[in-house]
Amino acid sequence: MKRILFVATGEKFPQGAFNFLRRLIEEEPVCLTGLFFCPLDYELIASASYVPIADPFLKVREREREQVNKNKELFASKCQALHIKQHTHENDERWDKTLFAKESRFSDLVVLSGELFCEDGGTKQPNMFLQEALHTSECPVMVVPEEYKPVQNLIIAYDGSKDSLYSIKQFCYLFPQYTDLPTEIVFVRDEPSEEIPDLENLKQFTRLHFSSMGFSKLHFRAANYFATWIGEKTSVMLITGSFGRNAFSYMTKRSFAEQIIADHGMPVFIAHT
Repeated sequence: MKRILFVATGEKFPQGAFNFLRRLIEEEPVCLTGLFFCPLDYELIASASYVPIADPFLKVREREREQVNKNKELFASKCQALHIKQHTHENDERWDKTLFAKESRFSDLVVLSGELFCEDGGTKQPNMFLQEALHTSECPVMVVPEEYKPVQNLIIAYDGSKDSLYSIKQFCYLFPQYTDLPTEIVFVRDEPSEEIPDLENLKQFTRLHFSSMGFSKLHFRAANYFATWIGEKTSVMLITGSFGRNAFSYMTKRSFAEQIIADHGMPVFIAHT
């Protein structure tokens, strides 16, 4: 049985992420842990900061905790209705990457919303908090759009790195039920050559795990055009080894996966070493 960490941050309950779990649970039993963080209500915090007494801050914290408790109760009731084994973490504080990293360390998978994650911390996703979560997670992460639709095709972003192979392996171990879906492995590089690194080894490995495989090379810059290319597909899931680089690297070189998450069009499975 897998231990899945369901993470919610903010006022809104991530229904799309829960719908993904609901479909998953129809195929296999899992143990869910709900980890909830307070919303980041900067407007209330800012207004309270102008008053040199404790009451405004206490009211802000009280409101935040009330919202967290509502989401915890909703999570528990949804799990109970579906007969899902669940545990709700006692945390009711704001985003804490250390706590998140520790809980992910003892989980098989993290499931979260690509739209609602600390949405008050920045309107454009992935904001700094979501990027931090994807970078610090110590297990694979499934980023789910709120308008989640059942997956019918898989696209694997391959660049020849150990992280891209690691993401493929982790996906196979966690979701063997999806490996019968039509799957395309895509290597993207702006060059005339048709060469794909270690293609024969890649074929030998993936054909042992996937039933229907295709291999493609796209001749453009992934950061500029890959999100547009994959956005034309329907009912797909992207599998990628992104977000393994350090924070400074992301400041200087953006990941194509960021734009795909920002478009909220498909679930994205992310695993890195």
